[in-house]
Amino acid sequence: MAKKKLGQHFLIDKNIAAREIKYASLQKDDIVLEIGPGKGILTKLLSEKAKQVIALEIDDKLVKRLRSWIPDNVQLIQGDALKIDFDKLPRFNKIVSNLPFQISSPITFKFFNYGFSKAILIYQKDFAKRMVALPGVKDYSRLSVAVYFKSYCRLLETVPKTCFSPQPKIDSCIVELISREKPPFSVADEKFFFEVVKKLFNYRRKKIRNILKETYNINVTDLPYIDMRVEEITPKQIAELSNSLFNIV
Repeated sequence: MAKKKLGQHFLIDKNIAAREIKYASLQKDDIVLEIGPGKGILTKLLSEKAKQVIALEIDDKLVKRLRSWIPDNVQLIQGDALKIDFDKLPRFNKIVSNLPFQISSPITFKFFNYGFSKAILIYQKDFAKRMVALPGVKDYSRLSVAVYFKSYCRLLETVPKTCFSPQPKIDSCIVELISREKPPFSVADEKFFFEVVKKLFNYRRKKIRNILKETYNINVTDLPYIDMRVEEITPKQIAELSNSLFNIV
């Protein structure tokens, strides 16, 4: 029985799980992180291809069920993926998961703070569209900028809601993330850059000039793009603005 408070929607289509494995291009020396193994439809396939699987599951009943059959190369850890320190886990290089939808945003930002080569993840479709959105469209967001800065991102295929039990309200997408070896543009200070991104998108309909005046109480006359709105400028242009602002404050 799925727990509503945990946002559980179990993948029941084995063909989708098999395609996730194929997209991940697993090798015999790969160590894979899986968030929310649920009933194990993906876990079993991962264990057959990878050297080791680290599966994080919060639900004690599912943990008990999984422990009754999981292979020796699966390390099952009970706990909240948002609270577990990834640096204390075995060093994984890939992430393959059917993510609990309600933690999509915080777990994605957490992934970006940890080095991985490739991730194959299922997100709800509206969230996935925000990940690849470009300036000038309503889905363009703080998430879009972070994903672009940290990775190469592709939407691989749509997963119908009928592939899950219980069914979510909307369809999902399989998303590929490949970590960038270096950012696509330079920032004076990464933490400051992401703080600026967050502040600007919190007031996306305001002109940048007004947001910065209210936030930093400084003369913004010489800063670039101040008469535009953040939804109109590219991640690189936001970085140019952030770098100029960093030199002032």
